[in-house]
Amino acid sequence: MGISLLDGPVAEVVVDVPPVNALAVRHWEELARALRTAGDDPATRVVVLRAEGRGFNAGVDIKEMRDTDGFTALVGANRACHAAFAAVYGCAVPVIAAVHGHCLGGGIGLVGNADVVVASEDAYFGLPEVDRGALGAATHLARLVPGHLMRAMVYTCRNATAAQLHAFGAVLEVVPRDKLRDAAMEVAGQIAAKDPYVIRRAKESLNGIDPIDVNRSYRFEQGFTFELNLMGVGDRHRERFA
Repeated sequence: MGISLLDGPVAEVVVDVPPVNALAVRHWEELARALRTAGDDPATRVVVLRAEGRGFNAGVDIKEMRDTDGFTALVGANRACHAAFAAVYGCAVPVIAAVHGHCLGGGIGLVGNADVVVASEDAYFGLPEVDRGALGAATHLARLVPGHLMRAMVYTCRNATAAQLHAFGAVLEVVPRDKLRDAAMEVAGQIAAKDPYVIRRAKESLNGIDPIDVNRSYRFEQGFTFELNLMGVGDRHRERFA
């Protein structure tokens, strides 16, 4: 259990943190390291990021923040999430996110920074941050849904389905749950069959033409989470949730 890396031309980074893949600080750090390791390996041509269990990702471990004195866990989670999201975006090869079940909070940061998204029919996506007394990952949600829907999802904490994201073009394919890994591996195989030097340059060039600096934009959002905590709002909402 935890974060595992299966290397090879198509590397798999697998998240398995029961019961719902809500990640503690150490898990986010492990995830960032696994993604960087995969991308740094010259033999890697593409990375598939997927999860085991009930859903893809439930964000940060709220209970860890609640049970840790001071702001150590909050700062650690913010830094580690930023590192994991940046590791997806900055991975030297394309990253395919294979999403099932819930993809919430930090999961949006991972998927929004991925190059390709494949989802199962039961997948749904959302940012419950407002209900948790926090902010963040709207930067990444804006890469998945149109702007006005992104704002509505942030304000209301409503979710979007895999079918909706497929209609927007953010999800490449929607498949039955038991076909998800196969679908992701099929797309990965198509990419892996290309010239690896060209694909790595393609990834670099596409990042270079992005209109928004996702790393800096996300850090800006995180600043407001610190404000909410200093004002005591974050503690109240985390306690209610936990």
